Amino acid sequence: MNQKEGLVESFVIVHNIAKRHNVGTLARSATAFGVSELILVGRRDFNSFGNHGSISHLHFRHFHSLIEARNFLKERGCDICGVEITNNAAPVNQHPFSRSTAFLLGNEGTGLSVKECEICDFFVYIPQYGSGTASLNVTIAASIVLHHFGVWAGFTERTRDGNKFVVAEKPTRQSRRGCSTETDDAIVEERRLKREDAANRFFDERGDGDACTNLLDTLFDKLEDNKTDFSVSGETSISSG
Repeated sequence: MNQKEGLVESFVIVHNIAKRHNVGTLARSATAFGVSELILVGRRDFNSFGNHGSISHLHFRHFHSLIEARNFLKERGCDICGVEITNNAAPVNQHPFSRSTAFLLGNEGTGLSVKECEICDFFVYIPQYGSGTASLNVTIAASIVLHHFGVWAGFTERTRDGNKFVVAEKPTRQSRRGCSTETDDAIVEERRLKREDAANRFFDERGDGDACTNLLDTLFDKLEDNKTDFSVSGETSISSG
């Protein structure tokens, strides 16, 4: 299988990873192996420790739920592959891929949840030959799987200079470090949910919600207007500073 003018892409879905600092090192591996986007589900913020400047070369995208992420990937003509040891999982070295693929890795302690498995089209696992550990670190597992996908897809190897690969010029930072970007619709929805949650808690305590609705809306509008918003629409890249 050869990469055809960028039509074959790889993605990584980040959801419910136990150690949030893994996202920085995961981003470094994703950049090295040609991942198009790192998709964060749930919280937008993350610890960028360990990325070694790589997140400035990687696109991030945020969704509030796994279903939203799945719908986006399906619109891109992408399969979702769960990296997990299951009865129907194929060894990753068999390269059971057919088109663009997004890889979803499980929590290091508990693996993929039922909801995570439900959005997957198929599963792969990494064969082990030693008896000293039951599983691999999320970042190590991602690196192995992404390398195999790149080999299958025929991604072009990066030019080398001496004993290292050539790094592209650093893009201009368009968003704050450690926080993925969102579309305008997603930002509006997030603010609406915050208003509703705060209002519900406030009304439960006072019992006279109608009288305070306009006041709460005004307060939240002022807070959002005064807060620096680093988010932009569509795809973008994030600098490590």
